[in-house]
Amino acid sequence: MSPDHAARTVSVVVPVYNSQATLGELVTRVVAVLEPSAAAFEIILVNDGSQDRSWDTVEELSRSCRHVRGIDLTRNSGQHNALLCGIRQARHEVVVTLDDDLQNRPEDIPAMLDRLRDGYDVVYGLPAQRQWGVVRNTASHLMKLVLRTTMSASIAEIVGGFRAFRTSVRDAFAEYRAPITNIDVMLTWGASRFSAVPVAHEPRQQGRSGYSYYRLFVHTWNMATGFSTLPLQVATGIGFSFTLIGIATMLFVVVRYFLFDGGVVHGFTFLTSIISIYAGAQLFAIGIIGEYLGRMFQRTSGQPGYVVRQETAPR
Repeated sequence: MSPDHAARTVSVVVPVYNSQATLGELVTRVVAVLEPSAAAFEIILVNDGSQDRSWDTVEELSRSCRHVRGIDLTRNSGQHNALLCGIRQARHEVVVTLDDDLQNRPEDIPAMLDRLRDGYDVVYGLPAQRQWGVVRNTASHLMKLVLRTTMSASIAEIVGGFRAFRTSVRDAFAEYRAPITNIDVMLTWGASRFSAVPVAHEPRQQGRSGYSYYRLFVHTWNMATGFSTLPLQVATGIGFSFTLIGIATMLFVVVRYFLFDGGVVHGFTFLTSIISIYAGAQLFAIGIIGEYLGRMFQRTSGQPGYVVRQETAPR
């Protein structure tokens, strides 16, 4: 390791959800990687409303390892809110985030830290091939499609849960208090230089992912309506399209009335169908606007994204 790299101090933030079986190995591997290469480091384990003994395991690890800090949230607040909590507690100059299921290899952290030394603000660990199923991969691509509306396409293609960034970047969202959170979008508020390094993506060792397909859909929708105007643009496009269809339909009926039917107007079923489609399009647009009003209400109501129940004793 170069002297500059050895002098770096690192805060590793891990959102924890029902992962008592993997936390011990995760901490052991992170310590083995960072002890010889970092001047100082800490491992912040944020328990995000786990239903198993994850918090008990976090407390045991904090007592046996001086590098471990534990934060217990009062309820499941979502992965990104748990990450935000840990990022705000970070005490060192670089923050590294990774999942709790060991699909991200701690051994890849030094390569990401080295890339930061090249002048980048944020570095992602980009897997060559993710160990997910077809549906989960599809959901990931959809989320990246949404992310392209809030960040450049090149950045959206490399985002993932394995990140390293300069802690100073968090100053850009220090005052953010809304319950809907996306760390990747918020990083673009304070950073402009992004990069990625190739990393391995291991098969999940224990249990199942906490992200069901329904939760993935909800997360994607929250990103779209919380950090992007894409749904409003879609609603505008649908409204404009049906306006053109309505004008064409009116011209069709008028021309047919004068040229072919005399005083009789046919096509009641057709017109009824068109009116029903128009009404559906209007309700769709109103629903989209309602989603944005709901987001505004959430942000002004003062509802926190997470609440800390307890923390392990500092060491």
